[in-house]
Amino acid sequence: MTRGYTASCVVSLLLLLAACNGDAPVPASVEFSADHVRLTITRVATHPFLSRHDLRLMLGGPGGCSNETELFPDTGYVSRRNLYLTRAGLLYVVGQFDARVIDPLHCTITLAEFRTLDRYVTFLGSFDENEQKRWTYFPASQRQELPFEKR
Repeated sequence: MTRGYTASCVVSLLLLLAACNGDAPVPASVEFSADHVRLTITRVATHPFLSRHDLRLMLGGPGGCSNETELFPDTGYVSRRNLYLTRAGLLYVVGQFDARVIDPLHCTITLAEFRTLDRYVTFLGSFDENEQKRWTYFPASQRQELPFEKR
């Protein structure tokens, strides 16, 4: 009876640990080698069981440019950020509740109101979870643009 109880406890503990969110930073990146631009969004779990994460956007640009900023946190399955390119060469990182405008030439990242964003943009891809719940970048060739749900 003791062996069965011990084995049951060990299995339960392993299942519990597998269900926990790790607090290690998990980066997802995309690089545009022609422009010498690299974007990384790093996600860090803030709760051991719920889908809650802090998000940090990092820009690496031409000439050693480097800039970073905190994005609005994911407080429940809203980590996804869509990436767009404007006709003027700016990049938009758009989430459910926030939008950032990235100017790689001037190495800036600014918070923008949705209504100020150019509507004529090209969808490049998404930072999101894959089927295994791992944080990654999906180029537009791998996955089409997904709309944000109204909550």
